[in-house]
This record gives sequence, structure tokens and C-alpha cells, in this order.
Amino acid sequence: MSQTIEQIAKALEARAEGDLTIEVTGASEPAAAGPDQIALAMSEKYAEGLQAGKARAALVWEGADWRAYGLEAAVFVTRPRLAMAGLSKAFDPGPSIASGVHPSCVIDPTAVIGADAAIGPFTIVGPDVRIGPGARIVGQVTIGEGARIGAEALIHAGVRIGAQVVIGDRFVCQPGAVIGSDGFSFVTPDPSGVEEIRQTLEQREEITEQKWTRIHSLGTVEIGDDVEIGANTCIDRGTVRATAIGSGSKLDNLVHIGHNVQVGEDCLLCGQVGVAGSTRIGHRVVLAGQCGVSDNITVGDDVIAAGGTNIYTNVPKGRTIWGSPAVKMETQLEINKSLRRLPRLFAQMAELRETVTKLTQKGGTE
Repeated sequence: MSQTIEQIAKALEARAEGDLTIEVTGASEPAAAGPDQIALAMSEKYAEGLQAGKARAALVWEGADWRAYGLEAAVFVTRPRLAMAGLSKAFDPGPSIASGVHPSCVIDPTAVIGADAAIGPFTIVGPDVRIGPGARIVGQVTIGEGARIGAEALIHAGVRIGAQVVIGDRFVCQPGAVIGSDGFSFVTPDPSGVEEIRQTLEQREEITEQKWTRIHSLGTVEIGDDVEIGANTCIDRGTVRATAIGSGSKLDNLVHIGHNVQVGEDCLLCGQVGVAGSTRIGHRVVLAGQCGVSDNITVGDDVIAAGGTNIYTNVPKGRTIWGSPAVKMETQLEINKSLRRLPRLFAQMAELRETVTKLTQKGGTE
């Protein structure tokens, strides 16, 4: 799919100069760009690459002398990553799915499929399901009874959506995700060792043999508008109330959201984040890769957690945290500095002990 430079400039709401009728079919790094591609040179450090490549047009930094690099047109950008978002969208056609419902699908007669929806092969749609207009389902997807999926959803291959799950508009879900699996919730007839340790934080008085009894998940999952879910991510249904993901939130691959968790709006949960049951995550929270969040706590709005942080207690809004257990980032930096100094400190202590020993021995002989 080709785009003119003028179309690209309008999509990016950016200023353009030169021959705006030039058509390009894709984007490339400057040195590798061909004449039918737009070069991505949004910083001066790519200037040398522009001279090596064959692009006729480029995204360039403000103030660039684009003609000096042999270009015929240029689009000026001030925020490169935001420009990349608009440009990549313009050139991404998405998966190719034939219109309508593939004959290999199993669609319950009570399901309602919206106008212009496309459903790929071997998909199973259960009773009383509602799929919004313009939705695209790649194939081999299962959608449980009573589920609701909004307009213009894009659901990739192998996704599993459980019964009664409610999903908003413009939903994007990558392959292999599971939304609405049962929560991991079990109980013992008498207080378990885990319950005892939580109270005593020490030894157990008596160890008894007990069996786990399953607590069934009667709730569901509710997902807002403009949410994206990564590959092989799992979101458990609630025990009684719904597990919820707020509008605009983005979950990376291999994220696990436990039962009853409430995730706010416009959150960013990166790869291998795990959030335990009944925890509340505020709005605009960023959890970097491999963060772990304990159960039954609250993480306030606008919290940012660095990679590998383990959060065991409530976190006030607006705080930046790091470490295990999580502390203020500035505190963790001081802890790290102190840890690096430990070998030197132990060496100094050994020298001091040796000196004191010698002085003691000398004093005893006088």
C-alpha cells in the first residue's frame, strides 16, 4: 500500500517540503532505504546514513538541510517516537482476513455478528455472543457464551475468551492470550501454613496435613476501550466481582493478571509482570518487565516501577520505585552503591582487625 508524502505529513500533522506527490510503499533506516521508501532520519546522527541510502524522501529533524542530502522531499518531526506511531500505522495493513465468516467456523445460532466483521477459519463462537461491527478475528479463536466484544476489534490466532467476558471497542489481542480463565483460588478446612506464616512471620506451631479445596470463579473479566493485550498473557476472571482492565491500558506478552484485580486506565504493564489477586492498580501506572505485585494491596495513580521490582505493600500515588522489596528509586540507588562498597569495606575491616590484633599483642609484651 503506497502513501504520498503529503498523505504522510497530514497523518502525522507535520510540516513537509519538496515534491509532496512522491509515493512510497514503506519505511526504512536511512542507509538501507530504496527510492520507494521513506527514510527514518529523525535525528542528526542519521545524516550520514541519508547520504549512503537511495531514498527520495525522509522524515527529518527540524532545521535539517534536506536538499543537501539529495532528497526531493522531507517531513519535519519534533517527537520521533510519536511520528513512528503514526507512520507505522499508515503502512501496517494488519492480517489478511477474508470478509464474512469462514465456512469452517462454528457459530452458535444465537450469536450476533456485527456488520463488516471478518472471522477466520476454525473459530468457535458460543451462545449469545455479541461481536461488534468491523471486528476482525484471524482464526482458531474460541469465544465463550455470553461474551461481548466491541467494534473494530483485532483478535489474533489462538486467543481464548471466556464466558461472559466484556470487551470494549478497538481491542487488540495478540496470539495465544487467555482472557477469562478461572482464578487461582483455594482454601483449606483449617488455617493453612501460609495463613499462619502471614500472621507470625516466623515458625509454624504445628504442621498438619490438609487438602486444598477449590473456590470457583463466579465473576468475569471487563475490559475497556482501546486496550491491547500481548501474546500468551492471561487474565483470570473474578471470584465474585469482575477482574477489570481500564480503557487505554496496554499489557505486554506473558503478563498475568490474577482474579479480582482492578487495573486503571492508560496503564503500561511490560513483559512478565505478575499481579496477584484482589490488588488495585491506579491510573497511568507503569510496571516495567518482571515486576511482581503482591495480593490485596493498592498501587496509586502514576506510580512507575523499574524492572524487576517486587511490590509487597501499598504504594502512594506518583512514586517512582525500584528493588525487592520496593523502595523509592533514590533509596535503592543508595542501597546499590552501598552493596558495591561492601567488598572494600570488608577488606578495610580485615586490615583494622589485623592492626588491632598486632597492637594488642605488642601491648601485652611490654
